[in-house]
Amino acid sequence: MGPRQCEVCKAAQSKYKCPTCLSPYCSLSCFKTHKETPCEKTVPAEEKTIFPISPSQRSIQVDEPSQVLQRTQLESIVLCNEVCDALKDEELRKLIYKIDSSVATESELDKAMEVEAFRKFTDKVLSTINNQD
Repeated sequence: MGPRQCEVCKAAQSKYKCPTCLSPYCSLSCFKTHKETPCEKTVPAEEKTIFPISPSQRSIQVDEPSQVLQRTQLESIVLCNEVCDALKDEELRKLIYKIDSSVATESELDKAMEVEAFRKFTDKVLSTINNQD
């Protein structure tokens, strides 16, 4: 790919790129103009997290309040080394994300239960919760 147009003056071909956002510029003057407005580092797609929404950023509705985990149960899951080790598996994380982001969560959960690694993970989580009681 050849030289691009300067993003600042739009008149000259770029010779340089901003080290932060990689925006092309042609001169020191254009670089200084560019830096008057803060820019952000570009992150390649493979480095972006696959979990854009944290659980606290969306509302969750449950039919049966007794199915909501207590704080101590959640803490026991977080502190369980086997659960944390299992979550290092990228395929398992993708599967959990697929369930979490689906509009048909029950259907996705049923599909996930056919995957042995997911079944083992859920068994470990349930065992951790049950040992907390």
